[in-house]
Amino acid sequence: MTLQALLDKAHRLFVKNEAPQQSTSLSGMAWRRFRSNGLSVASLVVIGIFVVMALLGYLITPDSTPYCNQQYLELATLKPFTKVDFTYIDEGLPQPRQGLLRKMLFGQPLPYTAVPTYRTTAIGDSLAIESYTGSTPNDGEIRRVAKTQIVRQATRTFILGTDGYGRDVLSMIMIGSRVSLSVGFIAVLIALIIGIALGALAAYYGGWVDNLITWLINVVWSIPTVLLVIAITFALGKGFWQVFIAVGLTMWVDIARVVRGQVYSIKEKEYVEAARALGLGTFRTIFRHILPNITGAIIVVTASNFASAILLEAGLSFLGIGVQPPMPSWGTMVKENYCYILLDNAYLALLPGLAIMLIVLAFMLLGNGVRDALDIKK
Repeated sequence: MTLQALLDKAHRLFVKNEAPQQSTSLSGMAWRRFRSNGLSVASLVVIGIFVVMALLGYLITPDSTPYCNQQYLELATLKPFTKVDFTYIDEGLPQPRQGLLRKMLFGQPLPYTAVPTYRTTAIGDSLAIESYTGSTPNDGEIRRVAKTQIVRQATRTFILGTDGYGRDVLSMIMIGSRVSLSVGFIAVLIALIIGIALGALAAYYGGWVDNLITWLINVVWSIPTVLLVIAITFALGKGFWQVFIAVGLTMWVDIARVVRGQVYSIKEKEYVEAARALGLGTFRTIFRHILPNITGAIIVVTASNFASAILLEAGLSFLGIGVQPPMPSWGTMVKENYCYILLDNAYLALLPGLAIMLIVLAFMLLGNGVRDALDIKK
C-alpha cells in the first residue's frame, strides 16, 4: 500500500470519528437543555399525540358519524374490550358523497343500518337476524332480511366500552380532544393579543397610560376567573365559539402583567435607546426590538394559560354552560357519567377526567421545561 493510500485511509477514519460540532447559538443551547429534560420531552410527545388525534378526527375514530353520536341503547354501558357482532343492512338510506377533508372535520353519517347481532340463521334466500340484547338468555327481536340487502357482517370491539346511550367512549374522547385543544389555542391567542398589547404599552409609555392599564388589570384580576367566565358566557350565550371568547377575555391579565414587568426591565437598555435615537416608531420599537427579547417569558405563561383554558372549558361544560350536546367534550362526558362513579362503571367518568389531567399536566411540564431551557443562569 502506498503512502498516499495510507494518508487517504487515515483521513477517512478521522472524518468518520470526528464528533459533530454543537451549535453555540442561544436557540441551540436552549434546545439541548430542553432535550435533556425527560419529563418535558415526554410531555411534548403526549401533546403531539393529542394534536394528531384532534387534527385527523373522524378519519381515525371507530365511530365516524357526526359528533360520534351513533347510539345503540341495547349496548349501553358495555365493559371495555367487549366484542359485538354487527350486520350492516342496505335499506336505501341516502349516501351523500363527502370529500376527505369534510369527513375529517365533520364526520359522515352511516349509509347503512347497523344492527347489533346475537346470531344469524340462513333461511333460503334470506337471513334471520336475532338482535343483540346483552341479557341472558338473549331473547332479541328476530327480523328476516334478504341476503341481497346484507352489505357485510363484522365484529366490532369497543376498546373503552360504551356510555349510557350506547355510544363509543373511545371515539368521544378522541373528538373531545379537538374541543379542548381548540379552546386552548383560540382562547390563548385572544389573550396574547390583548395581554401583549396592553402590557407593552403600559410599560413603554408609563405615566397615566400605565396607571390606567394597571387599574384595569387590577379590576379584572380581583374578579374570580370562573365567575367572570360564567358571566361572559351568560352574556354571549351558550355555544362552541362563545366559550373561546369568554375564556380568552379572562386570561389576558396574566400575560399583561408578565409583559409589563419584562418590558419595564429592558426598556432602558442601550439597544432600545438606540432605536429611539434613530427615530423608529413606537410600535416598531416594541414589536421588533423589545418583544423578541421577552419571548421566553411569554412562552412559559402561554403554556400555563393553555392548561388553564382547558380546565375552564371542562368546568363550563360540566356545569352545562359550555359546549352543548351532542358535541363531545371531556367536561360534558364527566357530567353525563359522574353518577356511575358509585356503580360498577366508574371508568365512564374517570376516563375523560384522566384525559383532562394528562393534557393539563403535559402543558404544565412543557412550560416548566421551556422555562428551565431558556434560563441563562443554568
